Amino acid sequence: MGTGTEIDGPERKPVLLTVDDDPGVSRAVARDLRRHYGDAYRVVRTESGPQALETLRELKLRGDSVAVLLADHRMPDMSGLEFLEAAMDLFPHARRALLTAYADTEAAIQAINVIDLDNYLLKPWDPPEEKLYPVVDRLLELWIDDLRRPSGHTDAIQVVGHRWSARSFKVRDFLARNSVPYTWVTSEEPEGLRLLAAAGVDATAVPLVVSPDGTHVVDPSVAELADRVGMVTTPADDFYDTVIVGGGPAGLGAAVYAASEGLRTLLVERRATGGQAGQSARIENYLGFPDGVTGSQLTDRARRQAHKFGAEILTTRDVVGLDVRPSSRAVRFADGGEVVAHSVLLATGISYRKLAVPGADELSGRGLFYGSAMTEAAACAGDDVYVVGGANSAGQAAVHLARHARRVTLLVRADSLEKSMSYYLIRQIEEIDNIKVRLGAEVVALHGDKRLQGLTLCEVATRQQTEVPAGYLFVFIGAAPRTDWLDEVVVRDPLGFVLTGPDLRAEGRWPRRWELDRDPYFLESSVPGVFAAGDVRANSVKRVASAVGEGAMAIQLLHGYLEHR
Repeated sequence: MGTGTEIDGPERKPVLLTVDDDPGVSRAVARDLRRHYGDAYRVVRTESGPQALETLRELKLRGDSVAVLLADHRMPDMSGLEFLEAAMDLFPHARRALLTAYADTEAAIQAINVIDLDNYLLKPWDPPEEKLYPVVDRLLELWIDDLRRPSGHTDAIQVVGHRWSARSFKVRDFLARNSVPYTWVTSEEPEGLRLLAAAGVDATAVPLVVSPDGTHVVDPSVAELADRVGMVTTPADDFYDTVIVGGGPAGLGAAVYAASEGLRTLLVERRATGGQAGQSARIENYLGFPDGVTGSQLTDRARRQAHKFGAEILTTRDVVGLDVRPSSRAVRFADGGEVVAHSVLLATGISYRKLAVPGADELSGRGLFYGSAMTEAAACAGDDVYVVGGANSAGQAAVHLARHARRVTLLVRADSLEKSMSYYLIRQIEEIDNIKVRLGAEVVALHGDKRLQGLTLCEVATRQQTEVPAGYLFVFIGAAPRTDWLDEVVVRDPLGFVLTGPDLRAEGRWPRRWELDRDPYFLESSVPGVFAAGDVRANSVKRVASAVGEGAMAIQLLHGYLEHR
């Protein structure tokens, strides 16, 4: 290696490479890394960007693996960002972090999107046990996960479908939202045609899902797809301390706290954990993530955390009923099965309302998408995209889509964004040149044959209509709770949200079916032992942090119920 490069030992361990032009800082970070990771990793120390790239080239030729790249931001000749961007060509799977001064944190935050930076560290990082090692631990976890994750046509699930097939979109969306790696091939591509021929079907038999073992299924149901990718769909036991219905932030937060406190915990999710928050392009006002976090990242961490403590997570199980029994509560599934528990937590969140306009049903999944549909973002390159909605979810989607689309138009029925969107997000939108905000407008019709091709827009004030070309429409027009299955079981408000605690008191009296000699707990429904948390609860704060907090609070209150049953 060149001058200034240090390599620990001759053994071929994975490499942690650092680059910093300050020799004192360079030695210090290498020392701390060796002290903590020296048994399993080699630490390579370099003192300039060009030198580090030359080192990486030699490592590549020798067949070594690089796990983490840690680069100083301000260096002569080549900045840390320039080095990390160039290093991606040599070791694309290495995790990347920037070592920066406090004054440069804005540059680090921007780099997260520009070069897919994983994290940044502030100087000084003392004590390393608190400021350095947790970050590097997480980077190594991500790197190891990548090694274990299937990739390529022969080792990953392959999905063959038509670009504008609603069923193909649903398969891709399900896999993406459940963090299942897959390869997408259109039915018009040579590889797609080869896979269709090998399966003995024609181009009309899409989506085709091919497993790594060579078996295949045509147009699978969600349950079939979940079973094929190895997701858990059957409970391990018949009885639990608590069953959590819904896997959004409230449900996942509750699962973590319940399982960590020793409760036998089952979380049931009908489609994919994360809920609406899991589809968010970037959540920037969640505590502890100053540079923001994507909904999928937050969901993945929460899901792994729940598993770590022993919570059981079922997917693709649709809950259709709740039975109140003398000493237990039973949750019934659409397939006729059931699971019984001492208590139940309702955390089903809310679902985006559908557009009730001509053309919407026919074009859903064919250019019209509800929620952010991250699987479609890259396909919007060069297109004009419309986003309907004025709340944070619509704003976050607009910001994300603007990185790909030629232009994004945010359609807001109200006369102002300030009424429903966070200030930080409004400022971001104002600073992005290819986002246009159109206030006082709504969509009244969609046009297109096999895919969305245009919209009819209407001015709310004048009712004047105009037609515009559009290939993509993402809809965030408010939401409603999925609580019809609770009819005649728990008390709900006129909109279907579950009433809890003090909100249950009407005209100074508790509901007629409340027979206990105590008041309902704050998050307890009209049925003792049945709690509600997050967006499904009446008068809740519709924010991720609030949902997580309510999930944790519900478990504390649930303990009180279990102790005094």
